[in-house]
Amino acid sequence: MRDTGQHLFPTMESVIFGRPCAEVVAEEAERMGAQRVLLLVSRTLNTTTDEIEKIRIALGARFAGVFDGVPQHTTRGAVIAAAKRGLELEADLIVAVGGGSVVDAGKMAIMCMEHEIIDVAGLDGFEILMVGGRPRPSAFRTPKAGLIVVPSTLSGGEYNAGCLVTDERQHHKHTFFHPMMMPRTIILDPDLVRHTPMQLWLGSGTRAMDHGLEALMSLRGNPLVDAVVTRGLRLLHDGLLHTKDRFDDVEMRRTCMFGSWLSAYGLHSRVPMGASHAIGHVLGGTCHVPHFLCTPVMMPSVLRWNAPVTQGAQALIAEALRAPNGDAASAFEAFVGKLGLPTRLSAVSVGHDQFERIGELTMTELFATTNPRQIRGPADVIEILELAA
Repeated sequence: MRDTGQHLFPTMESVIFGRPCAEVVAEEAERMGAQRVLLLVSRTLNTTTDEIEKIRIALGARFAGVFDGVPQHTTRGAVIAAAKRGLELEADLIVAVGGGSVVDAGKMAIMCMEHEIIDVAGLDGFEILMVGGRPRPSAFRTPKAGLIVVPSTLSGGEYNAGCLVTDERQHHKHTFFHPMMMPRTIILDPDLVRHTPMQLWLGSGTRAMDHGLEALMSLRGNPLVDAVVTRGLRLLHDGLLHTKDRFDDVEMRRTCMFGSWLSAYGLHSRVPMGASHAIGHVLGGTCHVPHFLCTPVMMPSVLRWNAPVTQGAQALIAEALRAPNGDAASAFEAFVGKLGLPTRLSAVSVGHDQFERIGELTMTELFATTNPRQIRGPADVIEILELAA
């Protein structure tokens, strides 16, 4: 049990589950008084299913338009295009329907609309950058447009007030944050996620677990977060193994979505993450590793590197992974292997020749400064990468 600490309650209004998302979106838009709703959605869901059309019909006269041009890793160009669309339509509410990239685009679009940012350079100066070893405060104003999120994956990025956007000019992801970037409502619909490809479903589930694992190891966690994320890890462990073979089981899909929600409670409550997140951001933005594969290849090595200073947390992790007499790193690696996901950097085309660059860029990440075992410089990052090679 932690002896001292603090808990920060998030600004989100509600998480709604157990009902069709189209119905709930319409009710929430009415509750918020929205008159012009922009649907910012997954192109796959928009072009190969009728899920977005269901939402459009449910919104009726409140529907203003659709934008489905968000690529993997949420580029600045896509965010600006979505914001321009929102400004043209005079949207007062964005409903983001899709995976983590779409969710992050929704967060950024409402901020760009607020500041009327209409080119990629307009975001310069709003990033969270390290200045003198401390993060520079956000320069964003509170947005007037609201945000609702309907996730189609398990990554859990919707449960926090920050996001990642890739600057195409530098091939580097930057973090953006404002307390009111948090979605006002999140809608969990296990029927919607039946369209999600299996590897994305499983990989995004491990990404959700990353939030819980790093929250448990964080020096700034608290008993409430520890209890919630531990339960989330167990739900995801059991749920992912089950849905891998029985994806038609709607109750277990719902269990996985609940696990994602609970595992994200640390990030939800502003408990800082650590090395897995910091390195993962660089692997995605610079090395083009799909976001949902960053945790499988990095977390076992991060657990091993952090083991000397996180023994209590790692015992809780091993127990949550149904390996109470084992070590957390081996338990997680074995679990990922059962899911059929890659466990080494070489399996996602990241080689030793990239380690120096990854180490340098990781040191610009906020979460490199909040890892439980101090990361003193690029050499420490490379040491973790070598463990994952």
